[in-house]
Amino acid sequence: MIEFPPHGTFSINLSNNIVIARLSDSWNEETAIAFKNDFIQTALPLTGKPWGHLVYLDDWNLGATEVTPVMSELVKWCLAHNLHRAAHVYTTSMVKKYYIETMIVEQEGNFVRQAFSDERQAIQWLGEAGFIF
Repeated sequence: MIEFPPHGTFSINLSNNIVIARLSDSWNEETAIAFKNDFIQTALPLTGKPWGHLVYLDDWNLGATEVTPVMSELVKWCLAHNLHRAAHVYTTSMVKKYYIETMIVEQEGNFVRQAFSDERQAIQWLGEAGFIF
């Protein structure tokens, strides 16, 4: 298997009981793996009780096909570790919506994912579920 340098960027921060992520550029598998590992390390302190996720996707230009299984693994980990709400913030895009739906379920058990074009609405939705920004 040929390894490539990571392509694409991200930042991950913690705010109370929410993991905040900003994704940028087009990702390859190496960036997806780095994101998954950093995300898990950041979220670990929250996993004993329900937590939320706020992700900004306007600057994200999707990724190579190898990204999908990595992100699907991360979703499984999140669902097994009490992630209850995921708010995705991005300008409406059918391509982005379809791509995200191939990796992340919309609802399963206590988990619900929703997309927003307005950051304030996303933060309000998370707050209504007890996840404070």
